[in-house]
Order: sequence, then structure tokens, then C-alpha cells
Amino acid sequence: MTGVKALAAALAMAAAGGAVWFGFAGGTATGDDLGDGCRGSLAVEEARTFFGGAELEARGHTGKWVGYDTEWCSVTARGQDSGPTLRLQIRPVAAHRASDAAEEASATPIGYGWNGSFVGRSRPEAAVLVDCAALPGKGLLILTEATAKTEDLTRTQLLQVARLATETARTAAGRFHCEGPLGTRPSGVDLSGWRDVPPARATGTCRDVVSAATAARLGVTAVSEKPAGRALTEACALKRGAKTVADLTAYYGASAEQEMYLDGRYPGSVKGATTRTLTCKGALGTAYVELVGPSGGQGGPWDLRPADVQELLGRFAATSTARHGCPA
Repeated sequence: MTGVKALAAALAMAAAGGAVWFGFAGGTATGDDLGDGCRGSLAVEEARTFFGGAELEARGHTGKWVGYDTEWCSVTARGQDSGPTLRLQIRPVAAHRASDAAEEASATPIGYGWNGSFVGRSRPEAAVLVDCAALPGKGLLILTEATAKTEDLTRTQLLQVARLATETARTAAGRFHCEGPLGTRPSGVDLSGWRDVPPARATGTCRDVVSAATAARLGVTAVSEKPAGRALTEACALKRGAKTVADLTAYYGASAEQEMYLDGRYPGSVKGATTRTLTCKGALGTAYVELVGPSGGQGGPWDLRPADVQELLGRFAATSTARHGCPA
């Protein structure tokens, strides 16, 4: 997401009621009542493990987010006011604005059979998407985060942020009678950063995106990629030395809904962009795939031919949607 669109997203979040985490009115639960503290969806044992078995306090409420019922919950260690907080959101896919980890292009896949993302860049966040035909947008979106720097948490605590998302999703899916397949409880999280490799050695999100002939013609010397899987936002950058030739991004579920909304409302926010939509199943909805050239701020003309744009966009869209199980 560009700086202009990030600002637009922040404004949209504020308009939607984004400051809900502070001073919210709602129930408080401790001890044996924790199972009811977040309307019965909180993965209590995962939260307890994060806090090392400390006595916990949970607070939460249900409200409207861009017109859709959304649940918020926070969990802290009782009596430790300076410690981290676990935050949790449960909402339908249609309530797409400011979808946090779901829209982060630097995320890695949660894996283990889930459509989901994990972010550990500055502080840990996770997002999981479950098919749920009865909900607006045909899906249930679970978002979790810890209010602490990644570097200040143990590997176990980072894993628990992901598990809080997946296991809360499992409980919430039962509550909402969701029919989508569920993954397994994660046994690890992937903290891999961006990996720059020659195009022929790409194994992640850039795999099979640029052919040897096209790379030679465009002078692409490296691609920058993240691990491939079923993250809710995926990205790949093609480079010629220090210059970026093209940025490719694929959005799914709430992430796609948000990006399409922003592009429609602020059409001038991305210059030199070409987009494509593809139909996926269930909560993944419409996959939104975008290619952006460097003419918007990297000093120089965008020298991709229209045929190059369509080839790169098509190959990236095909490989990304295939990983997500979207029909060919």
C-alpha cells in the first residue's frame, strides 16, 4: 500500500470508529470466567501460555465497524499494568477497513492449512480467514496482536499470537456455524524477511513470475520475495540493480475488499498501476492483483511495454491464486 493510500486507510479507519481499543465500555472477566469474557470465542489456554500462566483479565465489547457487528477483546496479566496486552478482533469479511495483519505485504503465511498471515516486523500480528457463508462477505476474519516489540518477546510468545488467531478462529467458527475447512494448531511461526535472489532462484512469492527471456529483455537482475503460501496479502518486486522495475501485490478477502475500496475512492493514489481481478472461493472472495511501475516516484520512465505488464501480472496472478486454491 502506498503512502497516500495508507493515509486514506487511516482516515477511513477513523471514520469507521477506529479508536475502539481505548476506554471501551464492556464486560470484564477473570479466572474461570475468561471463557465468557470475549463472548465465548477467546482461546483461553493460548492466552494463558503467552502470559506464562499468570492470572488474566479480559475486557471486550461488541459494536459496529462500517455497519457490521464486530467483537473486540483485550487480555492482560492481572496486576501487571506495564506488561503487554493481547488484542483480538472478530468480524465478517465485509467489514474490511483497516484490516491490519491481513493487508500487510511483508507478512509470512501462517501455514498449517490456514488462509492467514503472520507479521513479526515491529510487533507481532496475525490474521486468519475462515469460510462462513452466513456472514456478510462469506467469511469470518480473526485479527490478533500483542502490544510489545517483537524483539522483547520470546519465540513462544510470538507463536502464541498466531495460535490465539487460529484457535480463536476454531472456536468462533463453531459459534457462527461456519462450514469452511480449518487448519491445525501451528507449531511455529515464520519470521523470514525479504529475500533478494536472481529470478531463476526464486522459490517464494516471486517463483515463476518472470521468465528467463523476459528477465533478460527487461534487465531484471533480482527479485525480492517473501515465503510462499496462503497469506492474505502477497508481494513480489522485480529489480534492476537498485531500481525497482515493478511491484506486484495480490490481495485476498478483507484485504482485497479494502484495496478495491481505496482504489475506487482515491483513483489518483497510485500512478502507473494495472490491476486484475479473479474469482476465488468462499471468504477469499475476489482476488485483487496489482502491478505498479516505478514512474510514481523512483525517477525515470516506466519502460515496461503493455505486453510485459500483462505477462508479469498474469503470471503472478496465476501462481498466487493457485496457491490459494482459486479456480484457474
